[in-house]
Amino acid sequence: VISMVMVAVGVYARLLKHAEAAMACLAVDPAILLIMVGVLTFLITFCGCVGSLRENICLLQVFSVCLTIIFLLQLAAGVLGFVFSDKARGKVSEIINGAIVHYRDDLDLQNLIDFGQKEFSCCGGVSYKDWSQNMYFNCTATNPSRERCSVPFSCCLHDTDQAVINTMCGHGMQARGYLEASAFIHTNGCIDKLVNWTHSNLFLLGGITLGLALPQLVGIVLAQLLINQIRDQIKLQLYNQQHRADPWY
Repeated sequence: VISMVMVAVGVYARLLKHAEAAMACLAVDPAILLIMVGVLTFLITFCGCVGSLRENICLLQVFSVCLTIIFLLQLAAGVLGFVFSDKARGKVSEIINGAIVHYRDDLDLQNLIDFGQKEFSCCGGVSYKDWSQNMYFNCTATNPSRERCSVPFSCCLHDTDQAVINTMCGHGMQARGYLEASAFIHTNGCIDKLVNWTHSNLFLLGGITLGLALPQLVGIVLAQLLINQIRDQIKLQLYNQQHRADPWY
């Protein structure tokens, strides 16, 4: 049911977008990601649910194998991310830079970036000047955009007493130096902030990972136990049928 709700929300969010924006950046579209995760979750849980209700060994095997593959992929991703932290950092940097380029192309992506920059008090990937990669915020003299040399409002320093957010607070900030700009916006990039947050919340991330892994392991074990029980029942039925056909039974 949860996976069907995820798919429905993803499809609804996708249909609300304009046709131009819909094809702009499929790789980083949260709606597409939500649909893909929802469909995958539905297929796996459907195999487990129907397989257990109908005592279908084939569906239960598919359910168990899929959970095992997902568990191993999560384990491998965690190990590789820890061992090759520099490459993982480079991949995160690549994703963030790609998101910056397509900032205005997708409303969901725009809201996600703004949320991240406000939560982590950061701006851009490495620094606030990374926003020059976006065609609207590009700081070249030939850029005709009104947002030339600007940064999104989510980079700005906001007072707690400020009731209305000035969305033009980042205007022209890329043309200023670090010290001058730091009085108005967050100049540090989100990559370092994200790495520092990860190091500071290792126990929290470990608990979340364990919380995701335990149900998967339980599902794998229960599926295998049920498969063995079904096989034992089949063997018992075949044994009884063979002995009933025996005239000396």
